[in-house]
Amino acid sequence: MEPVCTPKQLADQLKVSTTTLRRYEDQDLIPDVPRTDSNRRGYRAVHIQAFVAIRALLKGFGIPVVYEVMREVKVDRKVEGLWLLNQQLHDSHVEKQRVESTLTLFRQTDFSEYRNKPLTDAMTIGEVAEICGVRTSAIRHWEKEGLIRSERNMQNGYRVFSSSEIRKLIVISSLRKTVFFIDSMKQLLHDLDTENLASVEKSFQLALDKLNVRLTAQYQGIAEMMNYIHKLNLYRQQGPT
Repeated sequence: MEPVCTPKQLADQLKVSTTTLRRYEDQDLIPDVPRTDSNRRGYRAVHIQAFVAIRALLKGFGIPVVYEVMREVKVDRKVEGLWLLNQQLHDSHVEKQRVESTLTLFRQTDFSEYRNKPLTDAMTIGEVAEICGVRTSAIRHWEKEGLIRSERNMQNGYRVFSSSEIRKLIVISSLRKTVFFIDSMKQLLHDLDTENLASVEKSFQLALDKLNVRLTAQYQGIAEMMNYIHKLNLYRQQGPT
């Protein structure tokens, strides 16, 4: 008979609380847990690996993605779950390309175009949002936070952005996922305004370093997920013992 692990034993092994384990169960992320003769949960190897996979995936992916993937795998839609993870890897690659292309732009000090799109000195919020790959609501939020400022077109009253503000928006949109605090971003934009390009480049390098760390964590999480899928297949073939 396969050894059974109690919630307390598993929580100690994973260095989490039993409440965390129960939350994952309540969220329908792991296979149904059989009960012992005394009506207590008895985790098998497949359940243990499911928890290991969750904890590993959370280091590289967001909670909504991890939960959705685990639910897909539980109902034998593992391919669909793996495609969700693949999309996240793609997004990380796109983010890395954006950071690198922006860094190259700063090194060349050429802001005549960005990602093959020409930049003018009075672009609308819609045009800027398209270039930066963000929503107009995000730009309005950054303006409210004092990161950027716009002017008004005297003829139609629409927001327009100067080339210097567009440059700031390019930086914000490129580093928004790695520079978490408003104050940190304000300092970065101040360095940009004062031509402290060494500090700006350091921020970009930090962003790339964080992306590298995230990528490593993502692949480690996927490795644990593949191990879980293997154990789950065996568990379904053999059934609880």
